[in-house]
Amino acid sequence: MDLDFPHGKKLRLVVGDITKIRVDAIVNAANSGLHGGGGVDGAIHRAGGPTLMRELDVIRAAQGGCPTGSAVVTTAGALPAKFVFHAVGPIYRDGSHGEPDELASCYRTCLELAEQHGVRIISFPAISTGVYGYPVEEAAGIALDTVAKHLENPASGVHEVLLVLFDQGSYEVHSKMAARRP
Repeated sequence: MDLDFPHGKKLRLVVGDITKIRVDAIVNAANSGLHGGGGVDGAIHRAGGPTLMRELDVIRAAQGGCPTGSAVVTTAGALPAKFVFHAVGPIYRDGSHGEPDELASCYRTCLELAEQHGVRIISFPAISTGVYGYPVEEAAGIALDTVAKHLENPASGVHEVLLVLFDQGSYEVHSKMAARRP
């Protein structure tokens, strides 16, 4: 599913493997310790190779990790991209402990990093919807709203955002939420 925005900008929902799609930047759903992990994080590290962890080692030595709602940048190693933005999403408790703001901040921070690094095409996974337990429908609404607001800005250099969803069920939820958008 594609959503079109002014100035030729586009938000695309796709089912697939985020490590195989050629973009300028890939967003990784990282943990706050930047130690690698399972799910999307593990797949990105496996596909990107040891360069990613070496660069994260330097970042950890300098700043200790990455707070929830923020992101750090590495090169992409063997991935078909220039950069990886390692974003730390919130662990979902019940939605009343700042999780919506933290999740939106992940998307905003990555889009700001994209602007700073001249990224025109960026891919996101469904941040925090796996092991962090964020309900997919709520997370989809936050992701879609945050990305749409950025793409609506005529000054944005980001021209295409892909939400790369792991399975058909997640795609259907995101598509349903996208269809509800004004």
